Amino acid sequence: MHLQKITLVNFKNFESQTFDFENKINCFVGNNGVGKTNVLDAIYYLSFAKSYFNPVAVQNIRHHEDFFMIQGEYRIEEKIDTVVCSLKRGNKKVLKRNGKAYEKFSDHIGYLPLVIISPADRDLIIEGSDTRRKFIDGVISQSDKSYLTTILNYNKVLAQRNSLLKYFAANRVFDAINLKVYDEQLERYGTIIFEKRTAFLNSFIPIFKKRYESISNSKETVNVEYKSQLQDKNIIQLFEQNLERDRILQYTSVGIHKDDLTFEIDGYPIKKFGSQGQQKSYLIALKLAQFDFIKSQAKVKPILLLDDIFDKLDDLRVEQLINLVNNDNFGQLFISDTHEERTEEVIKRTEQSYKIFKL
Repeated sequence: MHLQKITLVNFKNFESQTFDFENKINCFVGNNGVGKTNVLDAIYYLSFAKSYFNPVAVQNIRHHEDFFMIQGEYRIEEKIDTVVCSLKRGNKKVLKRNGKAYEKFSDHIGYLPLVIISPADRDLIIEGSDTRRKFIDGVISQSDKSYLTTILNYNKVLAQRNSLLKYFAANRVFDAINLKVYDEQLERYGTIIFEKRTAFLNSFIPIFKKRYESISNSKETVNVEYKSQLQDKNIIQLFEQNLERDRILQYTSVGIHKDDLTFEIDGYPIKKFGSQGQQKSYLIALKLAQFDFIKSQAKVKPILLLDDIFDKLDDLRVEQLINLVNNDNFGQLFISDTHEERTEEVIKRTEQSYKIFKL
């Protein structure tokens, strides 16, 4: 699978621009603020129908314009697929493949597998558990359609249970039977999610450790631990034990929506004890492990976006990273960097075909 061409119209800082891509490595170089990351985000948009950096879709429309449009042409085996994502102010976002609009964007997820490595990934370390759950769910969803549906169903029922708890509090009433209807649905969906997250992490963590070892040259040991309330009790037990608490709080305080990951380096939390370089290596290893996992599940090489990843990595780690991508395990790469000479020098060492776009 290769992205051959992309056209941007009124997307972020681009009025109208088309890029024709090389099948292996494509680099965007230039000063900060010229739109390098915006091109990578447009490529991400075509895979996920949303921005990686700005969840408010209308804010991705160029200033003083009414719409944006992103069109990509992909070679998939022997055919060309055209994917278009567009948004007009006041209207719903539209995603089309070969002229046919998707009714549900979730049906498109996984069709164009993609992994992005970006400075924004630091949120995985410094932000709350919601960010890390989204990471797990995003990786699994690219190769498991039913999982994404289960997540959506769980969140829908969770919102309904929370609304009911608020209704009880506002009206000073309580109906345990009515609440139990939601509890049983959450148990069904939540158990599936817990089991799939557990199975995924059992496969994923060894891949991640191996990737980190390659990048850091075995300098440190790392680990990821899965924390879930379901490791000790089932959901119904959790609901029963926390019923009074939920009534007071007016929301559901337990369940798989509280799951988290702990990131460790040499046995300590990397958030507190990891240097900037170690944290960046850790995140790159996480994302490369994501790449490996999706590739093994989808039987296709995902597109890999590397946004400003040479910054804060020492020469040894840059060298190790380039050695990792300098083989047939990777497909098409897109790289952004502020230093044109550094980028070209590094890319030349791969002995792969490449193209540099100066913005």
